[in-house]
Amino acid sequence: MKELKYDKDGLVPVIIQDSGSKQVLTLAYANEEALQKTMADGETWLFSRSRQELWNKGATSGNTQKVISVQVDCDGDAVIYEVIPNGPACHKGTQSCFSETIYGEQNRSSGDMLEELKLLIRSRHSEMPEGAYTSYLFEEGVDKICKKIGEEAAEVIIAAKNRDAQELSMETADLFYHVMVLLQEQDVDLNQVMAVLKERHQTKTASK
Repeated sequence: MKELKYDKDGLVPVIIQDSGSKQVLTLAYANEEALQKTMADGETWLFSRSRQELWNKGATSGNTQKVISVQVDCDGDAVIYEVIPNGPACHKGTQSCFSETIYGEQNRSSGDMLEELKLLIRSRHSEMPEGAYTSYLFEEGVDKICKKIGEEAAEVIIAAKNRDAQELSMETADLFYHVMVLLQEQDVDLNQVMAVLKERHQTKTASK
């Protein structure tokens, strides 16, 4: 492993990144012990500069992070944890600590939008706000959700046969939404689906 260059306090900055969407979730610090525990446990371990102690992300809040990889930069003075987050990374309840834009306009990727939709659907499932359409679907259950997926899939086919690009975009968005509601109802994370797509792509690429 590349030798890390810790600062005078024995710390190295850690960028925590969502392995699926590649969104930067937070910036924290780790000492050698925290880094070793992260690689041993496969969970995010850091060092709190304010409390001067090790801490395991999510041990109290439940917003744990499964560490997929640990990467070191070319100079050995910074680290990236690629993680699968189970809940928001920020103590304020947002997915990322970097939620405020102070210059320019944030360029949101398709992955970012899907991730935001996933989190919104998850919160609806948890809180079940009265009057929300997503709450209604969860109340009705899997049969209703599957019926809506079938209806939206048919609408996608009709739009495609009509060569109506705008209608196809709208119906596909409806289909994506209802599929993601089903994934939440079945407790299947979107990252699991993306992992299957990634594995298939890698397998086909390697076979060429």
